[in-house]
Amino acid sequence: MHNHDTSERLASYADVLAGELPDTWTSSHLPPDAKDDLAELADRIWDLDLVAASLAEHPLQQAAVLSRPDGAQLALLDRHDERDGFLIAAVAPRALPDEAYRAVPEPNGIALADDPFLSAEQVAGDLLARYDSALAQVRHNALGGIQPSQPDRVVLTWQPDGSVATAPADDRAGAVLVANGFVQDPQSGIYRLGGDDTQAQARALREIGPRLDALGIGTALQHPAGRAAPTSAPASMPPVPAASRTPTTRSR
Repeated sequence: MHNHDTSERLASYADVLAGELPDTWTSSHLPPDAKDDLAELADRIWDLDLVAASLAEHPLQQAAVLSRPDGAQLALLDRHDERDGFLIAAVAPRALPDEAYRAVPEPNGIALADDPFLSAEQVAGDLLARYDSALAQVRHNALGGIQPSQPDRVVLTWQPDGSVATAPADDRAGAVLVANGFVQDPQSGIYRLGGDDTQAQARALREIGPRLDALGIGTALQHPAGRAAPTSAPASMPPVPAASRTPTTRSR
């Protein structure tokens, strides 16, 4: 039978830890009866060391998930040894292709003492630094050369097939893009505007600028090397440097 006190202790620890981490984090508790959510979480735990070894012997019976607004998540798990405290692990992003993980080292989890205040310092100085680095790599790999946008700027990239692609950092920007003909890829999150009808494409690009500007979001148009933009493209979108990309192989 599951111990109610153990669940309460895990949830309380997670709440304090979330409040002590840098940036903004929230916590949620997955109880033993949330079997589907626990199974999905276990599959996404980004670890090949301490936490993976623990899960191999002790399948998840409960967990707490710490979430950051940009999609980053940490999983807090029971520690099945003679010491007090918990295990914490990074959680891999949903819906990214396997290729995005190639050659990206796992941000393996760590053991935490039974003190959420000291543990917050440990997580911030160790696990979070490695997790943020790995997240940046896999998200960049998933973009396939498309420069990531910023909350205050949408970067549009011409593609070899004549389409335009972007990865907005804001749902408000995504809504404007969809309203003007962009289609989102559910796996990568990338929005694409086809180039079969260049006049319609140019019109859409002209229209999104003022609509995004009204939201306080600027626009920039990126031209891959060796390809000139169509003459009908909006001149108000300044080009930005193409992002560099390091080839990778998945090791998740």
